[in-house]
Amino acid sequence: MTVLVWPSAAALAQEDDPLEPIVGADIERRHIKEDMLDSENFEVGAYAGVLGIEDFGSNAVLGVSLAYHINEDFFVEAIYGSSEAQKTSYELLSGAVELLTDDEREFTYYSLAVGYKVFPGQVYMSRDLAFNTHFYLTAGAGNTEFAANRYATYSLGAGYKIYLTDMFAVDIGMRDHLFSHELFGESRQTNNFEGRIGLSVFF
Repeated sequence: MTVLVWPSAAALAQEDDPLEPIVGADIERRHIKEDMLDSENFEVGAYAGVLGIEDFGSNAVLGVSLAYHINEDFFVEAIYGSSEAQKTSYELLSGAVELLTDDEREFTYYSLAVGYKVFPGQVYMSRDLAFNTHFYLTAGAGNTEFAANRYATYSLGAGYKIYLTDMFAVDIGMRDHLFSHELFGESRQTNNFEGRIGLSVFF
């Protein structure tokens, strides 16, 4: 004689439940720390480099900068720099002629510029050491004091910034200071290129 046994309601409910995984997931989560400029919107820097004063040779330059980062892409920057012009080739060849006195050879400039950050990325120093970086472009205007005169000056620049931490950064940049003067009898436009490297502090 055959006996039929109907499954209970509890057994049927268990069959409808999804099966539990036999092997549980064992994922090790990595904790990554990335330097971010969260609230440090102000940047103070100092730099040194070489300034090529047109017709007056290449000269050492020192300067300071103050920047405010409006957002992740744009910033405004104020800079002040100082250098001292060498003698022109004409002065060196003539031996006796001096176009400028020692005081008039002092070359100082200040300007206010707007900057735009491009190509954010990272630079790897080793397998486990990387720094955030970005390129930037600037354009601004200001004044240059040279040869006992003051000249309206336009500036164009570009640079590469390496963030060592969220407070310190290395700034490698170039600037072109453009202004017109009449030191040689007629008005002429000059391009005065500057290459520099500096250290910045954020706060």
